[in-house]
Amino acid sequence: MIDDLEGISVFLAVAEARNFRLAGERLGVTRSAVSQALQRLEDRVGVALVQRTTRSVHLTEAGEVFLETVRPSVRQVREAVQTVREMQARPSGLLRITVSSIAESFLSGPLLAGFIEACPDIKLDITITDDEFDIVEAGFDAGVRLGEVIEQDMIAVPVSREQRQCPAASPAYLDRRGHPRHPRDLQDHACIGWRPRPDTAPYRWEFTENDRDFDVAVDPAVTTNDMGMMIRMACAGAGITFGMVETFQPYFDRGELVPLLEDFCPPFPGFYLYYPRRQRQPLKLRALVDFVRKFERREIGP
Repeated sequence: MIDDLEGISVFLAVAEARNFRLAGERLGVTRSAVSQALQRLEDRVGVALVQRTTRSVHLTEAGEVFLETVRPSVRQVREAVQTVREMQARPSGLLRITVSSIAESFLSGPLLAGFIEACPDIKLDITITDDEFDIVEAGFDAGVRLGEVIEQDMIAVPVSREQRQCPAASPAYLDRRGHPRHPRDLQDHACIGWRPRPDTAPYRWEFTENDRDFDVAVDPAVTTNDMGMMIRMACAGAGITFGMVETFQPYFDRGELVPLLEDFCPPFPGFYLYYPRRQRQPLKLRALVDFVRKFERREIGP
């Protein structure tokens, strides 16, 4: 049985490399050892799996069938061995996460600090971006976004309560220009808008009236991709801006900004940690997911 498993591992290495020398380097053995192990496997199964020439290595028809049959099983065995090893291991390594710039509760709250304290062998690499892209292709382990923009094939775990967006302005601006009474009144006001990149149109401000969603295409006097600048400009009286109530709340509490049109701004599902479905998740990612779920029950749940 052990010889069969070793022979299958050698066969897989040869099938992937299509070269005996490269397969040997990958396995840490000599070229002749690869050839001998493969020959013993072929003798046991009773059929040639590889066609060898002086210049190339090709799988036979039987070899192709054998490859497609054993590769998933070998992958499962390797994952099982890794899982057992990790049961005795501490989560460690670099965990790369991409986070939306408006995920205030994830970025500013105690979640990340608590996770680092609980898993000191894990290092976090966090990229703040509002671009939408394939996190797997880009090399990230996970992301944090609003639930409505996450792909359906991802696993998602909530990291915030429901969210709301609303317009906001300084008392000085409102004294000077008055309060808008309906979202369409915003087109007559100085607005401070947002867009993720210079080559995209400014974000259209979204509202709901009588259970129907609609948006308003304001003509911003100032447009930026930085929420901090939007808030600073609004506090200085430059106009009305638009964003997450959670982000604006400290400014509301201090009286620097005033929420507007709240009757047109119902709540919606909040932010989620999302990651790809895999048979076996890396231990470092499982540690983060487990911590987030515990945090959710303690801090986010009712």
